[in-house]
Amino acid sequence: MAMSTAYQVDLPAVPEWLNKGDNAWQMMSATLVGLQSMPGLVVLYGSIVKKKWAVNSAFMALYAFASSLIFWVLLGFRMAFGERLFPFWGKAGPALSQGYLVGRAKLPATVHYYRNGTIETPMTEPFYPQAALVYFEFMFAAITLILLAGSVLGRMNIKAWMAFAPLWLLFSYTVGAFSLWGGGFLYQWGVIDYSGGYVIHLSSGVAGFTAAYWVGPRIKSDRERFSPNNILLMIAGGGLLWLGWSGFNGGAPYAANIMASIAILNTHVCAATSLLTWTSLDVIFFGKPSVIGAVQGMMTGLVCITPGAGLVHTWSAMLMGIFSGSIPWFTMMILHKKSSLLQKVDDTLAVFHTHAVAGTLGGILTGLLAVPELCRIQLPVPDAKGTIYGGGIIQLFKQIVAALFVIIWNIFSTTVILFAVGWFIPLRMPDDQLMIGDDAAHGEEAYALWGDGEKFDATRHETIVSATATEDTVQQRLTNMGARGVTIQL
Repeated sequence: MAMSTAYQVDLPAVPEWLNKGDNAWQMMSATLVGLQSMPGLVVLYGSIVKKKWAVNSAFMALYAFASSLIFWVLLGFRMAFGERLFPFWGKAGPALSQGYLVGRAKLPATVHYYRNGTIETPMTEPFYPQAALVYFEFMFAAITLILLAGSVLGRMNIKAWMAFAPLWLLFSYTVGAFSLWGGGFLYQWGVIDYSGGYVIHLSSGVAGFTAAYWVGPRIKSDRERFSPNNILLMIAGGGLLWLGWSGFNGGAPYAANIMASIAILNTHVCAATSLLTWTSLDVIFFGKPSVIGAVQGMMTGLVCITPGAGLVHTWSAMLMGIFSGSIPWFTMMILHKKSSLLQKVDDTLAVFHTHAVAGTLGGILTGLLAVPELCRIQLPVPDAKGTIYGGGIIQLFKQIVAALFVIIWNIFSTTVILFAVGWFIPLRMPDDQLMIGDDAAHGEEAYALWGDGEKFDATRHETIVSATATEDTVQQRLTNMGARGVTIQL
């Protein structure tokens, strides 16, 4: 009996270069990262804000995810991972044709040369189709944009966000991705960013802080009291984010190899250590553990380990967790209250602290703690290693220079894009709409609760209230049905 073409062990379904295990792991990793955004951050954003901003916040994440995919396959992927155009940028082009997507994955600019011009490290060519690489890298681009959104929740004009999101993806994110991952000048120089401490977290933190400055603050009542509308859902969203990080750092080697395994273990060890450190500091200084603080500590641990997840010892991951649970805690809880600049900029979800500070911290610690044996497996520069393992001060210097480049580029590009968008669309909602929230922005609200904007319809229940019933009788019947005339404020 003839076997279906799809299940043949050789061409055309299985080219000789295809590794089925790597292909399956890469698509699974991409899907895990996607779950961090959809539904992870959608749920987290929709629940961590005030009730009146639940729909708007969740929709900003949803829109960013969808728009990123279209612009990624139209232009963005090849700007970040295509042929070199500038030392910091690739040539734009589509990733849409069957001929391009079913061929073996490759990153053309990743060839590393000796000073005499001969090849030292060949081009990165994973053992699966280009389509798998496009899909995986899209998930990183999308989550970066969604993390950025956390800085401007609760006041940015949704129409301005719809224009800003794809422009920032193309003109800011792709520069960092090409420079550090796609074969650009920082990649060639030997800067270490295993899975996006700089490309994703430092970028989103700095760009979000910059956007928050230009968009302006929330209204006074929102800024003073912005309690979550559903802490349990917030924890659920945070849990999806945490577990999804297995794909985030586990997929970074582009293969189901030993580095993927160590990266996943290090990721969770660092996150757990950071959460415990942050919670302990909350108890020591404020007398009680904060659930929101625990989620923030988890986040800073995940961010801090990302630039070195597959390159450090697990004891180093634990050490990084102690730093990520304490230094961002200090900048958020202590320094923020004393800094006039930080006080002036209304960063809604403190993305600057949880991503920019933690991402920079992770990049520097990776420059100190990266293990030579693991670096040789992953990095294009064979002699790259952490300072404490003989890498010298030069590796630490490279990490700092790369951080400064990412910071400066994101401040510049985000500012230019916002000015361009603001020329046509107001960046901030007017105050009268800010007082209302979701209903003004979308004509929709997150919760349909009787006593909070809706009238009780007795005809939908077994006990019918007659028009001649006295007020006491009506109240008694409603009481019998378990109804109370209370206003629920979330």
